[in-house]
Amino acid sequence: MDYRSIITIEPGKRGGKPCIHGMRITVYDVLSYFASGMTTEEILNDFPYLTKEDLLACFAYAADREKQLLVKQ
Repeated sequence: MDYRSIITIEPGKRGGKPCIHGMRITVYDVLSYFASGMTTEEILNDFPYLTKEDLLACFAYAADREKQLLVKQ
């Protein structure tokens, strides 16, 4: 998945953390919801303005970031 059209980084928004485009929800927020045990359905019900593609973009961003960190070592 190409997350670049969904995940954006804007210096003045949420301290420059990667966010879902047009929102103030960070990739970290979404990953934290999953880590706490929430399901995709629960997240989408709690945040109806999010889409499944937004959630998948967060995973794709995190995977790409992890890959970049491994390459730098």
